[in-house]
Amino acid sequence: MKKLPFLAVTCVLCSTLWAGAAQAQFVKPDDAVNYRQSAMTLVASHFGRMQPVMKGQVPYDAAAIKANVELLKTLSALPWAAFVAGSEKNSESRPEVWSDPAGFKAAQVKFEAAIDKLSAAANGGELDKVRVAFGDVGASCKACHDSYKVKK
Repeated sequence: MKKLPFLAVTCVLCSTLWAGAAQAQFVKPDDAVNYRQSAMTLVASHFGRMQPVMKGQVPYDAAAIKANVELLKTLSALPWAAFVAGSEKNSESRPEVWSDPAGFKAAQVKFEAAIDKLSAAANGGELDKVRVAFGDVGASCKACHDSYKVKK
């Protein structure tokens, strides 16, 4: 019997443990709900911090906008892993999140594409382009919430 090199065995073992840890990240369904709601709260906070600039209420600081967009880009990737089976209850998510996974995934992809465009605009530093991209992100948020979030 041929022995596997130590490094290969170690890599397989570590990746198996890591995959198991990723699957076990939410012990209870409420943990997943709390995680995704917390992530969305942070997304809303960083998005909202830019709104006064987009409305012309405060001066445009390209570096501050770029910093917020970079944080937003990271934060916007977080909530999706927490839409796990069993977390439907006690959440503000509509049943369509689980009954229409393709549509929900398409909304996620559209949102992430809008975030990427906002990032590119922020890197370019032109306020008019940032405003347009900011509006597109807001529109993608609204579209997803209209379809997949319980209205209060």
